[in-house]
Amino acid sequence: MVISSIADRLVRGVETVSDTVSEALFEPVVRLGVTGLARSGKTVFITSLVANLLDRGRMPGLVAAQEGRIEAAFLQPQPDDTVPRFDYEAHLAALTGPAPHWPESTRAVSELRLSLRVRPAGLLAGLQGPRTVHLDIVDYPGEWLLDLGLMEKSYAEWAAETLERLRARPEAAEYLAALSGIDPDARHNEPQAQALARRFTAYLETARATGYSDCTPGRFLLPGDLAGSPVLTFAPLPVSGASRRGTLLREMERRFEAYKSQVVRPFFRDHFARIDRQVVLVDALGAIHKGPQAVEDMRRAMADILGAFRPGRNAWLNRLLLGRRVDRILFAATKADHLHHQQHPQLTAIIEALTREARDRAQFAGAGTEALALAALRVTTEEMRTHQGRELPCVRGTLLEGGRQAAFYPGALPQDPGQLLGTARSGATEWLNDGFQAMTFAPAPMQLRPGDGPPHIRLDRAAQFLIGDRL
Repeated sequence: MVISSIADRLVRGVETVSDTVSEALFEPVVRLGVTGLARSGKTVFITSLVANLLDRGRMPGLVAAQEGRIEAAFLQPQPDDTVPRFDYEAHLAALTGPAPHWPESTRAVSELRLSLRVRPAGLLAGLQGPRTVHLDIVDYPGEWLLDLGLMEKSYAEWAAETLERLRARPEAAEYLAALSGIDPDARHNEPQAQALARRFTAYLETARATGYSDCTPGRFLLPGDLAGSPVLTFAPLPVSGASRRGTLLREMERRFEAYKSQVVRPFFRDHFARIDRQVVLVDALGAIHKGPQAVEDMRRAMADILGAFRPGRNAWLNRLLLGRRVDRILFAATKADHLHHQQHPQLTAIIEALTREARDRAQFAGAGTEALALAALRVTTEEMRTHQGRELPCVRGTLLEGGRQAAFYPGALPQDPGQLLGTARSGATEWLNDGFQAMTFAPAPMQLRPGDGPPHIRLDRAAQFLIGDRL
């Protein structure tokens, strides 16, 4: 294991030196990772970002676009032939076609290369011609990112933490009932192990649907070609001491270690460790709608996610000697179009508070961070409506269920996010007031003028933070 880890580091070091010298002397590459937990809008974010970089009429906040220095943008074959291509054209057709609908969500790693021909700014403008900057966008499920935290844990630690959470959740009742009749020190029985793994997977699926974020191991939810394999056939058992050979507990420990070495570590080595810019998408409105426990769980998940990064300054010499580091991280609350713009400052304050711990740790390490509220694809319009003598700021859109048009007022977000987070940290199960309602809208038909990408909210600001300095 030690020799293998050393070999992996040496190989990565050689690859890093080669990539860094190539980028410095020829054409720079920005590797942008896009992740988020389920239903946070990763696929829509990437599709709209690429579409708006190809047609930049709606990107005034991206300085290079506003100044007219981006001469051309075009899609190229991705450099990694072993990673599936992000199906940009199919996703764009789903969003902008005659019968628009949301595309399929992220279920595996995919990649897309967008190349930009950019004129330099400032004093160099008259001395240099246009240069090409490659933007390699890597899309991967947020559930897999949370798995990186397992690398530093033993099976006993993971099982104890997981079982402690499960005992407080009604969603885990069926698994806990099945576990009550299990003797971890009994001889390993494969049908028994498979039954436990199926019940534990069912709990993870229910917990994710309920709004919890700490649903690890992530591959249990998105198994791909690993479905049914022993590496995904384990579950948390109570550990009271050292395991004995041939027991159910020993086999669960072995499979947990195999999951780390054969599933989690290759993902980190082949994809995650090569990222230098990162956006983490957060469905904060959905969590608020589901209640205080979902909000507190999301706050902890954001801190855990940041722990998986290697944040810091990504200077040329640092990258040459130490490897890539994530030097800019954007935490974005999605679906801002589900609120009237009057409430966008409150949503921004909430995402800033939710990610405060994670952002402080990244900034201490030298990485730049930002939190903002955005909508990668705007699907609503705003209006004011009178209700019981009050003027309510509403949004109007097509409801996903039923397909009818509706004006919607979700409720008022607090001016002080501490009120919301304090209630969540206290362990409350319900909000003290009427709470906050969330509605799911379908994408609206659109007619785009030549040179305009899909409508959005603050996607240009996100792009400026993530790649503006490299343009």
